[in-house]
Amino acid sequence: MSIRAGPPRSRAYPALMALSAIDAAGYSVISPVLPVIARSTGAGPATIGALAGMFPLGILLGFPLAGRWVQRRPAEPLLVWSALLVALGTLGFVLGQGLAAFFVARLLMGLGSGGLWIGVTFSTLERWPDQRYLCMSRIFAAYSAGTLLGPALGLLEGIRAPFGAYLLLVAAGSALVPVMEAPAVRLPLRADRSALRVPGFWASAVGILFAVLALGVVEGVLPLHFDLALGQRGIALLFVAVALVHASGATLAGRLRPRSAVLASAALVVGGVAAAGATGTVAAWVLALAVAAVGIGLAEVGSMGMLLESVAPERSVTAMVVWSQLGIAGYLVGPVAGGMVVDALGFAWVGLVPAAGGALLLGMVLRRRVR
Repeated sequence: MSIRAGPPRSRAYPALMALSAIDAAGYSVISPVLPVIARSTGAGPATIGALAGMFPLGILLGFPLAGRWVQRRPAEPLLVWSALLVALGTLGFVLGQGLAAFFVARLLMGLGSGGLWIGVTFSTLERWPDQRYLCMSRIFAAYSAGTLLGPALGLLEGIRAPFGAYLLLVAAGSALVPVMEAPAVRLPLRADRSALRVPGFWASAVGILFAVLALGVVEGVLPLHFDLALGQRGIALLFVAVALVHASGATLAGRLRPRSAVLASAALVVGGVAAAGATGTVAAWVLALAVAAVGIGLAEVGSMGMLLESVAPERSVTAMVVWSQLGIAGYLVGPVAGGMVVDALGFAWVGLVPAAGGALLLGMVLRRRVR
C-alpha cells in the first residue's frame, strides 16, 4: 500500500479525528463511575461487568445497520444520526435512576457509537484510499487520545455530572460534520463476502478482538479493584495517564509493520493486565497499566494494518463490519468474563481472560506465516 510522509490537508481530517476522540470518550466515561454505581445500587462485579457489556452489545447491533447505510448513502448524515443516538443514551445517565435505566442508556450509547465508528472509517477510506494505513493509524491515535477525555470527566463527582459534560462534547462533535467537504470521488462501496476468505483477514480479526477484550477488562472490571485505594477522582486520573500511553502505543504502531506490532502486543497486554489485577499499590497499577496500554495500542493499529493489506477499500464493507463486530465482541466478553473470574477467583486471576485471547492471537498469526 502507498503511504506518504504527511497527513492529508483537509477540513474533514481534523473533524473526523475530533469525532473519533469524542466517540472514544463514550467508551471510558463510565469507568471511574462504575464504583459509584456499584455502591449506589449494591451491584457486584458480575452485574457491573454486565452493565459495561451493554455498550459493546449496542455497538454490535449498530455495525451492520451502519454498514448497510454507507453502501447506499453518504456517510456524513450517518455521523449526525449516530451522534444523536449517543446523546439520547447519555441523557439516560443524566436523568435516569437505577440499574434498569442505566442498562438501557448504555445500550443506546453503544448503538450510536457503532454508527460513528463505521461513519468515521468509511469517511476516511473514501477520502484518502492511497493513504489509508497512515490515516487510519492517526484515527486510532485520536480514539486512544479520546479515552483520555472519558475518565477526565470522572473528575466530576457522581454519575450525572460526568455524563452531562460528555453530552456537551457530543453536541459539539455533531456540529463539526457540516464543515466537512465532500470527498472528490465517492467510492463504489459494496458488500463482498469473499473478502472474508482473503488470507490475513481472520488473523487481523483475532488481533482486534484481543485488543478490545483486554480494553474491556481494564475499563469494565479493574476500576472496582482500583477503588480500594483511589476513589472516583483517583481512578479518573489513573485512566487519563493510561490514555496518554495508549495513544503513544497507537502512534508507534503506525511506524511498524502491522504483523510485528500485533505480535509484540501479546506479551505486553497479558503481562500488564495480569500485574494490575495481582498487585495492590498505586505505583504498581500505574506501571502495569502503562505496559498494557502500549500493547493494546499496538494490537489495535497493527490488526487494522493487516486488514488494510488484505482487502481493497471499495470491497471492504463486509470485511470491516465483521472485523469491527469481532473486536467489539471482545469489549462485551472482556468485562463479562472478567467479572465472573473475579467473583469466582479474585482480581489476582483476571489476567486469565486476556491470556486466553493472546494464545488464540499468537496461534492465528504464526499459523498464517507458516502457510
